[in-house]
Amino acid sequence: MRRRFFVEQFEGATATLRGDAAEHLGRVLRAELGQLCELSDGASVWLARVESLGMLKRGENRIEFSLVEPVVVPESRLRVDLLIALVKFDRFEWCLEKATELGVANIVPMAAARSDKALVAAAEKRRERWEKILVESAQQSRRVSAPKFGAVITAEKAFAASGEAECKILLSERSEAEPLRNVLRGKTSNAVALAIGPEGGWTDGEVAAAGAAGFAGASLGHLILRTETAVVAGLASVSFALGS
Repeated sequence: MRRRFFVEQFEGATATLRGDAAEHLGRVLRAELGQLCELSDGASVWLARVESLGMLKRGENRIEFSLVEPVVVPESRLRVDLLIALVKFDRFEWCLEKATELGVANIVPMAAARSDKALVAAAEKRRERWEKILVESAQQSRRVSAPKFGAVITAEKAFAASGEAECKILLSERSEAEPLRNVLRGKTSNAVALAIGPEGGWTDGEVAAAGAAGFAGASLGHLILRTETAVVAGLASVSFALGS
């Protein structure tokens, strides 16, 4: 299977891969002249041929391509926005990677009431690294584009801003939460907002704010899951129930 890489834009019948992606393709994967790859500008995908390799000891690496033909990419009708509370960064980054592979359209990082305050304070310094993880994961999973990644906001603001979603789900360990399969049963929505809280769980105020914004509490079972486990289980369940 051909590798896919993201470029800033297509320039007529040509395109240029720059920076870390060019370094990876040129040095790690040992690209050769004439080699075929797939390139995406975030809107469409083209089969492209390597025309020149500019691997430099200093300065920006560049690989020049000529575009061969467009690649037909199947599109999912399902759009999922993931609202996820900040957790320890190694686990959070794993969540970003897997959420991208599972097709989320938008990721909203949240400073929940029980999120570690030190993590919240340090989050902005990690933003560049997190966006790089999203791009690399999107390329690996052969997406057309990486998920959009918002600024860290409070859970209440994230709930209130999810108005476009037709189906809103708040994963919860509370006893009154319905099983997720029941919440999803009979749904035909194409737009879903899935909220996953911190390891300490949601506060009463956050649950109330979610309910006011139209979120339904849902449970993944009687066992208490880590955030990263809930991300995979929740997204897989939504995709199975509502995806094409």
